[in-house]
Amino acid sequence: MKRRDFLAAAGVAAAAALTRPTSLLGIPAVPTPRKRRIALVGTGVRGISLWGKSLVEKHSDVLEFVGLCDINPGRVAYAQQYIGADCPTFTDFEQMVDKTRPDTVIVTTVDGTHHQFIIKGLQMGTEVITEKPMTIDEDKCRHILRAEKQSRRKVHVGFNYRYSSHFTKIKELLAAQPLGKVTSVDFHWYLNTDHGASYFRRWHGLRKCSGTLLLHKATHHFDLLNWWIDSDPVEVHAFGALEHYGHNHPFRHTHCRPCPYKEKCKFYWDITKDKHLMKLYVANEHYDGYLRDACLWRNEIDIFDKMAVQIKYANNVQVSYSLTTYSPFEGWQIAFNGFEGRLDSWDGLPWEKGLQMVDQSALHALEMKQDLEEDKSRFNSIMISHNFGSTEQIKVPKIYGGHGGGDARLRERLFAAPDAPDPLGHAAGTRDGAMSILIGIAARKSIDTGKPVKIKDLTDLVPQAKRLQTV
Repeated sequence: MKRRDFLAAAGVAAAAALTRPTSLLGIPAVPTPRKRRIALVGTGVRGISLWGKSLVEKHSDVLEFVGLCDINPGRVAYAQQYIGADCPTFTDFEQMVDKTRPDTVIVTTVDGTHHQFIIKGLQMGTEVITEKPMTIDEDKCRHILRAEKQSRRKVHVGFNYRYSSHFTKIKELLAAQPLGKVTSVDFHWYLNTDHGASYFRRWHGLRKCSGTLLLHKATHHFDLLNWWIDSDPVEVHAFGALEHYGHNHPFRHTHCRPCPYKEKCKFYWDITKDKHLMKLYVANEHYDGYLRDACLWRNEIDIFDKMAVQIKYANNVQVSYSLTTYSPFEGWQIAFNGFEGRLDSWDGLPWEKGLQMVDQSALHALEMKQDLEEDKSRFNSIMISHNFGSTEQIKVPKIYGGHGGGDARLRERLFAAPDAPDPLGHAAGTRDGAMSILIGIAARKSIDTGKPVKIKDLTDLVPQAKRLQTV
């Protein structure tokens, strides 16, 4: 290229960068020489929404789908239509990667199979983005860590909650150390009888698929704790049981649609009212037998529905955590205790709006939407109380949709502005993925054995008093 042609091209590129809308991370994305080639394996609701349709709608300027894969041919065919991806579909992962040569594989399959596709993707020369949890047991975790090291390619873990404006503000405040030395944390999460119950209808109710909710759900929360506390866990002691769902009921059936107990079961759920789920799941049951509206009283359910976890960190912070799956409302509350004060925050507690209970089903649907909505009339509160001093309130604008805006900001980080500054360490790699699941794995082992479990006994990773950022 001649110098004047190069300068002209450079000027056009610079102008494009200046006129490109600023991303949610506050930094314009830089145009790339070619679009990133993306392949997706696992076309359930999560895969085709956050990692499918939203990427096509928001980031088609920097990426293109070259393949979609699922063991269910009907489901992957519908996914292609729903996502709006002009690409071939496959039921064999290796065949997809071999034929389409993607730059990046996104893994959104059943949790218990994540390791298969992460490892195979790395071995076949692709970068990998995986949904949380990274995997469900220590052996699979070790294999992933080894494969990443051998391949010299990266695995990114989709910890979207780090990116929510509310949780980001907590991280910012803790980094400023207004509490002095933090010594303990109380963290409690409540799943309601709509969202919480849904896990027991789906594949999540089986350990071999989800590793229990200590992995599938709580890995969100354990990662936030690791990130906020900025240290690694060293020991876990936990209690838990299955006392409400599963075999704990006088009647049961295979699934809701043909159930003879519809009139008397408070948890009866009519999937036929959701056209999207009918097309994605019900229309394709004959391929693999998966029932999206399975009975939550079925005897094969073997996960816990109540969990309490004690975690000790390498910097001597101790955590009390609990997860409830049949609460009348969906929400959480947290408190950080320090030598010089305390930080409190919460969300979803019904008395926030004067003891007015909101529609819990509609609440979860709003949370899962990928279009962000800011409610200017509402905010989340973070309270900082100083020992022998005042209490101050920090207000964070209330964001609905995609885990408090976290989904959209995670996509921006991964696809639009991957090289943008990351002062708070939002980006997560395999060490982050491992440290979050190792808490859940240790908790599950502790419940099963009645004994505390040390993190160092699970993998070769050595817990650090100061968390390592490896991305």
